[in-house]
Amino acid sequence: MNDSAILNDAPATSDIEAILRGNHHDPFAVLGRHHGTLRVFSPQAAEVTALSPSGEVPLQRIHPEGFFTGPAPEGAYRLRMRAGENTWEAEDPYRFGPVMGEMDEYLLAEGSHRRLYDKLGAHPVTHEGIEGVAFAVWAPNARRVSVVGPFNAWDGRRHPMRKRIGPGIWELFVPGIGRGETYKYEIVSAHGERLPLKTDPVGFSQEQPPETASIVEGLNRHEWQDGDWMSVRAARQDRKAPISIYEVHLGSWRRGAEAEILDYGTMADLLVPYVTRMGFTHIEFLPVSEHPFTGSWGYQPVGLFAPTSRFGDPEAFARLVDRLHAAEIGVILDWVPAHFPSDAHGLARFDGTSLYEHADPRQGFHQDWNTLIYNFGRREVSNFLQSSALYWLDRFHVDALRVDAVASMLYLDYSRKDGEWVPNEFGGNENLEAISFLKDVNERVRQDHPGAITIAEESTAFPKVSRPVNDGGLGFNFKWNMGWMHDTLGYFRRDPLHRKHHQHDLTFGLVYAFSEDFVLPLSHDEVVHGKGSLIRQMAGDRWQKFANLRAYFGFMWTQPGKKLIFMGGEFAQDREWNHDQSLDWHLLEDPMHEGVQSLVADLNRVYRDQPALHRLDCDPAGFEWIDASDTENSVLVYLRKSDDDAPPCLVICNLTPTPHHDYRVGAPLPGLWREVMNTDEARYGGSNLGNHGLVATDEAPWHGRDQSLSLTLPPLSTIILVPEAAA
Repeated sequence: MNDSAILNDAPATSDIEAILRGNHHDPFAVLGRHHGTLRVFSPQAAEVTALSPSGEVPLQRIHPEGFFTGPAPEGAYRLRMRAGENTWEAEDPYRFGPVMGEMDEYLLAEGSHRRLYDKLGAHPVTHEGIEGVAFAVWAPNARRVSVVGPFNAWDGRRHPMRKRIGPGIWELFVPGIGRGETYKYEIVSAHGERLPLKTDPVGFSQEQPPETASIVEGLNRHEWQDGDWMSVRAARQDRKAPISIYEVHLGSWRRGAEAEILDYGTMADLLVPYVTRMGFTHIEFLPVSEHPFTGSWGYQPVGLFAPTSRFGDPEAFARLVDRLHAAEIGVILDWVPAHFPSDAHGLARFDGTSLYEHADPRQGFHQDWNTLIYNFGRREVSNFLQSSALYWLDRFHVDALRVDAVASMLYLDYSRKDGEWVPNEFGGNENLEAISFLKDVNERVRQDHPGAITIAEESTAFPKVSRPVNDGGLGFNFKWNMGWMHDTLGYFRRDPLHRKHHQHDLTFGLVYAFSEDFVLPLSHDEVVHGKGSLIRQMAGDRWQKFANLRAYFGFMWTQPGKKLIFMGGEFAQDREWNHDQSLDWHLLEDPMHEGVQSLVADLNRVYRDQPALHRLDCDPAGFEWIDASDTENSVLVYLRKSDDDAPPCLVICNLTPTPHHDYRVGAPLPGLWREVMNTDEARYGGSNLGNHGLVATDEAPWHGRDQSLSLTLPPLSTIILVPEAAA
């Protein structure tokens, strides 16, 4: 082909200019092989030669900014570029066909791709015999999307992407790069606005903050060793199982000698044996999804598919989960689909439009948190979020998702005044789209990952949160009991002198205790923002504070519902939680703090060993009041029962500093009863009053029972007795 023919087959000047300016909406229509002519844009090269098995073909530079054309070689080819004394070779990204198949395109357009993370993001692949990375991102309203990084000097003109019209996906195979490469997306809006560089919404790894680039990682390749755990997981997370959760913020549980953050591997070395020794069945991590602001504790994520790089890479996080499973400890992740931050590199105005968020701030802006609210009614957005949930269960073998801020999702007028919200189509305040989304994601978890569970942080009286979708519920397995937490903490803050007037704070929770399947949470939210630590919130002098906390834990572990405690609470951390500092582990040198820690470990053991304390946590048949009327002495007496042949547990709480001797309690069974827990024992830091060993019933009817026990009730204590045969 002569020079005249080459020029005649050159693209229109407007197309060349659009490529040079980085504004062309369809680069594959201009670059690559076209009707026997090869077109290449290489702004850094003075010369370009096409190399193929049939020989070398020099290309003609038809624009001084680096646009070349020439005869196209037959078959595959490479490019050799020269600039001054430098020569290099590379594959031409624009000679490759699409990576994404038609079925994927259809499912993505429909918003029903169950494994969206298999196709979007950055995937190291071998495509048409060449190794490289397949990039794909959803930006339907963009004029142009380019992938940029060190491999192209962050020049958005170099690697503009192909648009798949149906789903609005932009994709490009970039040959010659692989894992570890940093990248972002440069997006030009429909109006020609060049947006701030964007992190990959489906990126699997990111740079450590404050840097914000995504890192080519591909799907996690960990070789899992947790088959034994996965085979019993469903039983370990059943509503009849003992579930005791240790809530952890990875950045502040422990730190190194110089206050440095520990990595996932070091955390595993320390955390796994500690949680095992303490007897917790599960660990719940505050969000590990990548987030730019450490002070958000992870609750304002931008990387819903990326474990935070603060502590290591995705493989290291997978190893942490695997090691927890090897120790038979379940892993719960806090997951945040309610809102996202407005950081410029994140999802906000991703393609120049309100793509992930509602455009109307009455629907799309959260005034309390200065964050944006997902548009749950947009099928691609709900698909994105559902895929994120499934991703953690699939690729990281996470056992449960605790869904954050569900109340803010359910109500259109959440924390809004009149005129600040938009009613639904029926004029109500329920967010019908969010409700549908939550039902869908819970059903997908149930169908795709049997044995995995979901837990709702939901603070309102919205009905059937933890009931099956086919029964009209939202489909969660459990719901945090925020009312129980609020009432009981309020009670233990009160001076014992006044508690007789507030016993309903402890008894009211039983009115609704079985309306949902509950988790009783003493979470991170209760030890921040000036509330003080749990021990500081207890009433009284130092001794009474510790006694109150021990009694409170005894009460909590014997109430219906699964248990959750935030790190530090188990040894009476004195200082309010600070995400930038380690817990004060030196406090364990003090016998009072060590005593609380020993108590929590023993409570976990008793809770696990006594079926009456857990099998009917979510069933009214598992609880019976013996006496809640002794308000004058602030004493509560109740039974916990099982659904099998296991014996009951008799629980007595004395919640004033006054001990009681010969306090008579009705017993459900005659014979000997053994005290298996006394929060006032000396080894826990108590006064060591109690019923050491066995107590026999008397034939003295009491509390509607044919027999009774004469007991010593220690000050500010909870005691548990079981029939001797069961002890």
